[in-house]
Amino acid sequence: MSRKKIGLALSGGGARGFAHVGVLKVLTEHNIPIDFIAGTSAGSFVGGALATGLTIDQIVEIAGKISWSNMTGFSYSPRGVLSNAAMGRFIREHFPTLRFEELKIPFAAVACDLESGEEVILKDSGDLELAIRSSCAVPGVFLPVSDGNGRMLVDGGVVAPIPTQVVREMGADIVIAVDLLASGSNYRKAPRTILGMLFQSAMTMLRTASKHQHYHADIIVVPQIGHLRPDEIGKRGEFIKLGEEAARERMDEIKKLIDPAGRIRG
Repeated sequence: MSRKKIGLALSGGGARGFAHVGVLKVLTEHNIPIDFIAGTSAGSFVGGALATGLTIDQIVEIAGKISWSNMTGFSYSPRGVLSNAAMGRFIREHFPTLRFEELKIPFAAVACDLESGEEVILKDSGDLELAIRSSCAVPGVFLPVSDGNGRMLVDGGVVAPIPTQVVREMGADIVIAVDLLASGSNYRKAPRTILGMLFQSAMTMLRTASKHQHYHADIIVVPQIGHLRPDEIGKRGEFIKLGEEAARERMDEIKKLIDPAGRIRG
């Protein structure tokens, strides 16, 4: 009897996306197979990295190199304070493949058509870098990204903060969702920069919408990161650790759901 196909749905969350890395570490340690991945915003970056075939150790190494300086730059445009063109350069430098057709795991990045407000699912073929940049283009923070076909795309969190339905439609029988927004915000310190204020505002708007995506998931992992702001890239280690802790707390449930006979080891 063939096993059930497992899909991973990774939410957005700015710098909180490092918590996804911690979750992936634990899934890997426990030999949980991943057959499909869908990601929104920061989740598209981490999910895309995994889909290329990078190992979790390589992803952790890459995460250690991320900074605002190599992810963003000022846009000098009325359409957004920042440009994420630098993110594209980083992806080209560190990802082993840049085409959907060459990915090791089927992957979808979720974006939004700025003009129509419709969900745009980028998968199967095309430019992986463009897809991830589009999914990460938080409206008002980053410039929209042109898809080359006349559409201006922005962060998929506008329409699908956690792409649970997307990964289900890709063929997943079991959906594991990682929600980086549900833990809320009880920051020790208020943001003191324009970037911090913009990210905090955006995450507040997305949090309520994310909860409506939960019913498509079988297991929801919620790292307890509410005290960390979505602009605190320098706290990547803490984000990763909290992602690990959250995944371990749900591991028995995940294994029972995937294999009720208890054959998964790890």
